[in-house]
Amino acid sequence: MRRLSGSYRSALIIGIQGIRARKLRTLLSMVSLFLGVLAVVVVQAGASIAERALMSDLELRSGYDGTLMIDVMPHEKSPQIVTETLDGRTDALAVISLQAIIGEPGVSPINPGGSPFDQTGWGSTEVCDDAGNCVPGPPTGEAIEVALTAVTGDLLKFRPLRHVSGNWLDFSTVPSLSPRLVINKEAAKGFESHQVPAEMRVRGATANMTPQIVGVIDDGDVQPRAYVRQDELTNWVPAGKLSDPNMGMPIQVLTGQGGPVEQILTTKLRAAGIESYANLIESRKQMEDQLKLMRLVFLSMAGLVLLIGVAGILNVGLATVGERVEEFALRRAVGTPRMLLAGIVLAETLLTGLLTAGAAIGAGVAGLKVLSMLLGSSEPLLRDVQFPWEAGVAGIIAGIIAGVLGGFIPALRAAGIPIATVMRA
Repeated sequence: MRRLSGSYRSALIIGIQGIRARKLRTLLSMVSLFLGVLAVVVVQAGASIAERALMSDLELRSGYDGTLMIDVMPHEKSPQIVTETLDGRTDALAVISLQAIIGEPGVSPINPGGSPFDQTGWGSTEVCDDAGNCVPGPPTGEAIEVALTAVTGDLLKFRPLRHVSGNWLDFSTVPSLSPRLVINKEAAKGFESHQVPAEMRVRGATANMTPQIVGVIDDGDVQPRAYVRQDELTNWVPAGKLSDPNMGMPIQVLTGQGGPVEQILTTKLRAAGIESYANLIESRKQMEDQLKLMRLVFLSMAGLVLLIGVAGILNVGLATVGERVEEFALRRAVGTPRMLLAGIVLAETLLTGLLTAGAAIGAGVAGLKVLSMLLGSSEPLLRDVQFPWEAGVAGIIAGIIAGVLGGFIPALRAAGIPIATVMRA
């Protein structure tokens, strides 16, 4: 390990002695600088946490970065081709979207169209046949309409769905004749406020089925939604009915980039005359400019606060040099180089800046811990959140910059003190 040279070591030792001899002034300098460095730490930590929150919400809705999403257009053969292609594979899964009504049979749901329970106008209670002829539907009863998502594998590999209660779908067991559902938080609100019978009807099903609600998750969706294993749903809904060419949504296939699934699947679909579109999820790249702008704005605000702290340490440094004129002149008289005198002053301000940075980082860590304890139960993002290391690095850099800027002019003044000053003293 390389040691400091004699001049640097002397400047550091004398700087530490100066801080110990002038504790009150050092404390005043730290107080004036503390808020500026703390602002940088808080802004950097807040920006990092906000960035993670933004990315977490995007991943929650669309999936992890690097996931290849293939939209397969609705066709009567689409479910069969997709299912056969993905059979036995663990590197890909299919997501099929349908509508389902859970509750009292023969009535209209309380949220037509699967609308959120605090909103209306998403859908109609009219009943339409395949030809498009619609008639007024039955009266509203104790039933809830949900967006039903049938999956062929573990969706958690591609989307970070947040656990709320119960269990997620278990794909290691044989398919159950009573479909197991995992509902999202919005759907759970409806089941908590309404007592609905355990009966589910799906368009195209051979009969109404009795579902089991086994868990609740947060998927970031404002619409009531339920997740079910596709092989359990197909016990009641023929595979050809899972995708309606007239009203159905595209089947989404999620897989990794560069895998064989895309080529095999698109080839089979093209042979059957079915269109498909691939899209690589790159949420961070799409939000990069917005994240940079957000960080720049906050850092600019923190920089203004830091300049106020630099002005404070500069004033204290100039006053200290004014009081130590005789000392510096005497050091010059005994042969101390001008650069060493400047180094002594800079060492004091740098050490003061580093001490302030340490205090600000400690306050930031403690504040984030308290915030996590108070709000962690209501805000999942703050639950067991760790202090971002970027904020600590930013605090140290801010302390060093403040020490250099606040000590540069006093250092020049100390280096320029003439030897004759000691004679006048």
